[in-house]
Amino acid sequence: MKTDLSEKLFQKAQTLFPGGVNSPVRAFRGVGGTPRFIARAKGARIFDVDGNGYVDYVGSWGPAILGHANAEVIREVQEQLRDGSSFGAPSPREIQLAELVRERAPWIEKMRFVSSGTEATTAAIRLARGFTGKDDILKFDGCYHGAGDPLLVKAGSGVETLGLPDSPGVPADVARHTLTLPYNDLAAAERLLSERAGTLAAVILEPVVGNMGVIVPRPGYLAGLLAACRKHGVLLIVDEVMTGFRLAPGGACELYGIRPDLVTFGKVIGGGLPVGAFGGRPDVMDRIAPAGPVYQAGTLSGNPLAMAAGFATLRQLGAPQYRRLEEQASRLAAGLEEAARQAGEKVQVNRVGSMLTVFFTPDPVFDAQSARKCDTKKFGRFFHAMLENGVYLPPSQFEAAFVSLAHGDEEIDATIQASRKAFAAAAKG
Repeated sequence: MKTDLSEKLFQKAQTLFPGGVNSPVRAFRGVGGTPRFIARAKGARIFDVDGNGYVDYVGSWGPAILGHANAEVIREVQEQLRDGSSFGAPSPREIQLAELVRERAPWIEKMRFVSSGTEATTAAIRLARGFTGKDDILKFDGCYHGAGDPLLVKAGSGVETLGLPDSPGVPADVARHTLTLPYNDLAAAERLLSERAGTLAAVILEPVVGNMGVIVPRPGYLAGLLAACRKHGVLLIVDEVMTGFRLAPGGACELYGIRPDLVTFGKVIGGGLPVGAFGGRPDVMDRIAPAGPVYQAGTLSGNPLAMAAGFATLRQLGAPQYRRLEEQASRLAAGLEEAARQAGEKVQVNRVGSMLTVFFTPDPVFDAQSARKCDTKKFGRFFHAMLENGVYLPPSQFEAAFVSLAHGDEEIDATIQASRKAFAAAAKG
């Protein structure tokens, strides 16, 4: 497989961008080697500048749920582009997408569109503090909620991949207001809520962790956490930037039957364009300016191109599509497990819906500590063997892979076949 042009571009990029990239995990630091520079994508496949094609399981880190370059999304965006790309004023497309979001997730009674998942989570934290008059928040080890200062504490994802427990540049005064606990330990959360309710504004978590690899909530964990928050007057913020509209029409909240105070969105809601949102209870949301005193603003919030892409994406996702995603992802997970078994490699394949991760460990992975026991060197060998065999996985042990509606039987079969060789390569060392 030729990579000459990617290598030349990466050398040039390192003179222009820190580490040669504009988002850390793209640098392949977690797996080694040279990142592929992507020229184009269509359906379930991406193509690099050297002409190599890959079955893609990154999917722009989640939003390409329909597959790349979906015809309806392109058409909606082109129609809007002819009328203008940004107004800095309200547009009907904001209402169009918001009504569809509320139809799918009726617990989102009011919402605010923003430009990224990070913006959504940091604004939701500020709102929770402004609403409750309290300063502390509780997050969970390994859950990533974007690159906002209060949330870069035991943040998983790229921080974990790079071996950085926290980030320099986050003031100690800010970090001290962020409390952390292990994910999936309900008893620990109940104790802390009881002890710190007087200072705790909110609890924020990924309902299904995607940024420590896929970690599944234990039965009753999410409902128990919500009940504890209600008991102690603490807001629950469910971060569905990754899971929202991917796991079900109403996201993970629908899948697990919970109705939190606030929810944050990104990824799928923008159909591949930069967008995020936060929303929930109207009494909480009405504290946001200009209705209330908690300030939040953004010139590109509700950008009409992003609204068009999000609407075109969501309206193509119904019950039959989610059944199809479940079937294909289930078949892929089973095939990977069998391929690993045949190679004598002990792995854990964690999956919820169309999100999955292959963990290189013989033991169950249910929180950040158990994820950190994985053999990242084996994962690196596996990743590169998959790449050589035409399959593009997330370049980190601590990320989720995504199946799209464009992944047909041909792509799933090719991936399973490639994994047989890749597991054997990982086992050899």
